[in-house]
Amino acid sequence: MAGCMDGKVLIVMGAGRGIGREMALLGAREGAKVVVNDLGASVDGEGGASQQPAEEVVEIIRKEGGKAVPCFDSVAEPASAERIVKTAVENFGRVDAVINNAGILRDRIFHRISFQDWDQVIKVHLYGAFLVSRAAANYFKDQESGAFVHFTSTS
Repeated sequence: MAGCMDGKVLIVMGAGRGIGREMALLGAREGAKVVVNDLGASVDGEGGASQQPAEEVVEIIRKEGGKAVPCFDSVAEPASAERIVKTAVENFGRVDAVINNAGILRDRIFHRISFQDWDQVIKVHLYGAFLVSRAAANYFKDQESGAFVHFTSTS
């Protein structure tokens, strides 16, 4: 199915590492222009944000002849979710697919997880998927096309 994404614009959340990184690279190899979104925090969502993971993925895509731009906004806030989608539209003129892959890990047994940790997981995993999808939905409606891919974690 080489080239199945030709001419499409793909946004991948959590695209700096792991599964998100591989999805961004695959999308580009299949012909998509890619917005590589990654806040740059550690897997647990803590620590200072680093632009390096997203920038590295963009660099690989460009070296392979693809088109990509980094985006460092958080998925967990309405205004930043809007900016993620606008990054695609401003750089590539449209958005065709959104992969909601961003996540953080709070791997604690249920009776030991704090409310603050639970709240952070919900904001990134649930609100993040909702907010970015909601920001893309009107573009999909106007284009009469678009696709969402949502990921979740058993952790």
